[in-house]
Amino acid sequence: MMKPVHASRCGDFATQHVDMRASRSRACFYGVCALLFAVCAAATLIACGSMSTMSDMPMPGGWAMSMMWMPMCGRTWPGVAARFVGMWIVMMIAMMLPSLAPVLWRYEEALRRAGHARAALMTLVAGVGYLAVWAAFGAAVFVLGATLAALEVQMPAASRAVPVAAGVIVLSAGALQLTALKARYLRCCRHAAQSCLHALPTRAVAAIRYGVRLGVHCCGCCANLTAVLAVTGVMDLRAMAAVTVAITLERVAPHGEFFARGIGFVVIGAGLFMIVGAASLV
Repeated sequence: MMKPVHASRCGDFATQHVDMRASRSRACFYGVCALLFAVCAAATLIACGSMSTMSDMPMPGGWAMSMMWMPMCGRTWPGVAARFVGMWIVMMIAMMLPSLAPVLWRYEEALRRAGHARAALMTLVAGVGYLAVWAAFGAAVFVLGATLAALEVQMPAASRAVPVAAGVIVLSAGALQLTALKARYLRCCRHAAQSCLHALPTRAVAAIRYGVRLGVHCCGCCANLTAVLAVTGVMDLRAMAAVTVAITLERVAPHGEFFARGIGFVVIGAGLFMIVGAASLV
């Protein structure tokens, strides 16, 4: 039996209406993400510019230590730590958003299809949970960096070993890119990104839990590349750009493991170059 023409047209109109709403929602979502990225990138540039006006401390071993690890001009340790974590969060938003945005969009889209009226709010809450993990990671980085900086100031022998140690860390981070552990972390990140399609949260606590789980997987997957950023210069724009591109490629590209291995070889080469350069200064 043939369907009435007007019923068929109504069905087509309803489908087109749904598609238009989805397109508008997608455009709005990525527009907000682009604006957030631009704001955080600009704030990072300003922070890097302010840090460049501070003279680094020459250290034994032919290198200079950034003063962001030490309190200056009457500042207290809590104030220095808060400033670092604040800059870290802004920097991580700019660095991680290119790979995070598609995940959050799939999450919001799944919520809408399931009929949740507060899909946008739940997505925002999940993003807050994700950033909370990176904030905790940044606090740990500051504690470790400040502790090492204090030891390097007090122990010249330790300071002389820093350039070689930095090269070894970069070399190790590159080697980790080639391991099965890295591939497993990449698969875990993709699984965490797709888990919203199977277990949609209906409360803010559940959305935070999803964001935290996503952040934990992300930190584990990006820990070695973040270590490269830490030893080459946390506020170095070139290092930030390189790490951002690397993380985005291995997380978003169709063959992420292939890109991860290629990035690993590049990082290994950089680590060897750093070690050779540091050894020539000894």
